[in-house]
Amino acid sequence: IVQLLTERHGRHAGLVRGGASSRARGLYQPGNLLAARWRARLSEHLGNLTCEMIAGSAAALLDNGGKLAALSSACALAEAALAERESHADVFESLTVLIAALAEPDWAAAYVRFELSLLASLGFGLDLARCAATGVNDGLAFVSPKTGRAVSLSAGAAWREKLLALPPFLLADTNPAPGDIAQGLAL
Repeated sequence: IVQLLTERHGRHAGLVRGGASSRARGLYQPGNLLAARWRARLSEHLGNLTCEMIAGSAAALLDNGGKLAALSSACALAEAALAERESHADVFESLTVLIAALAEPDWAAAYVRFELSLLASLGFGLDLARCAATGVNDGLAFVSPKTGRAVSLSAGAAWREKLLALPPFLLADTNPAPGDIAQGLAL
């Protein structure tokens, strides 16, 4: 049984006959982009899948443990968090962006953005548009763990120990500084 994340139909399962064979095993790896055909007698059945490779990305990551762990983690999170057959085009898009970014040296920011996109799609998104206390959008430096809203440096100074740090790369499309990825994952 194979789990696919599709753009229009969300997470979708299907039976692949011969999918565990040595010839087909490389096709059904996390991160590969496939053209899939699902057939079943009724729409609520498991159904059969036949797939063809469009782009393979899993094999290129085998020599890099960090990138392979990020891909495995992203696929496992999507499989565990998304309801079956419920469309999540935004998660599909952010996973596609992450897979493309894994070919680059600075891929970690794309992983953080994927996790934030997944949380937003599930209804737990962060509001980073303006400060929760003052309403301004300048000097945002923290995120409230209770509300998920951004807090400015001046408004959050008194509660610095209770707030999460907001890495600047999430506000602007810039490269993360050392330590920013850990702060992004903490969010």
